[in-house]
Amino acid sequence: MRDLYDIGVCTERWCRVMTRWFQVGKIIKPHGLKGEVCVLSDTDFPDERYAKGNTLYMEPADADGGDRIPLVVAGRRRHQQFELLSFEGYHHINDVEPLRGAVLKVPEDQLSELPEDEYYYHEIIGCRVVTDEGTPLGKVKEILAPGANDVWVVETASGKDILIPYIREVVTEVDVDRQRIEIHPLEGLIE
Repeated sequence: MRDLYDIGVCTERWCRVMTRWFQVGKIIKPHGLKGEVCVLSDTDFPDERYAKGNTLYMEPADADGGDRIPLVVAGRRRHQQFELLSFEGYHHINDVEPLRGAVLKVPEDQLSELPEDEYYYHEIIGCRVVTDEGTPLGKVKEILAPGANDVWVVETASGKDILIPYIREVVTEVDVDRQRIEIHPLEGLIE
């Protein structure tokens, strides 16, 4: 359900093209001497994102968001809480040391189609939330993933946060095109 995102602007002489970029991981440090890096993953789709031959785009830690360098995944394995990745053309620790702290991103056209009733975080954040009686509550400002189900944090007009569990009994309708979510508040949920 999640991939963190930002919006990058590409300009050409005759037009302006908007590309949305989604963060899928962060390079923490090199691992060993043969060019592997430890990646802290930010995606629910590691098998797809880190598959051999897939292209990720690296944004250096000190970059302003404009320069992304394509990296082709040469190998992947799991180690503790990290993904260990190697990239084509990066075969030694000296090649990957400059990647420390860089963010890995993919463009919007690499996102997969999700099953019905599943959404990317960027589709939910910013949506207006109303009760099934039409009472406006506020907008989703962030999503928490504490365990069995996600919890949507809704900021009200007064600045108060309401925690909405993403469960069928509460969330009755999600319309990402209209940026509208309807909920059936259980007793004590919005007090």
